[in-house]
Amino acid sequence: MKSIYDIVIAPVITEASMDGIAAKTYTFKVAKDATKPEIASAVEKLFGVEVKSVNTMIMKKKPKRRGVTSGYTSEWKKAVVTLTESSKTIAFFDGMM
Repeated sequence: MKSIYDIVIAPVITEASMDGIAAKTYTFKVAKDATKPEIASAVEKLFGVEVKSVNTMIMKKKPKRRGVTSGYTSEWKKAVVTLTESSKTIAFFDGMM
């Protein structure tokens, strides 16, 4: 059985993801094999909130160059979690606004 810490890997901190905080929408990097119900359950247990919906997407690899060396970034899965209206906010993101 996967731990909640194996499912939710890290928060995604970008300008676009920070704009969604006012609407109680949070973005996380999650395990590639995690399902939507697993992600919702993990976020509820980690932060003590009520999840309304989860949208997931696979972020494809991109080519990168550094001088002569070329390669690709790794593929990863992103989850956009929307909380219910009555749910409290996630305290971790409150200090970043």
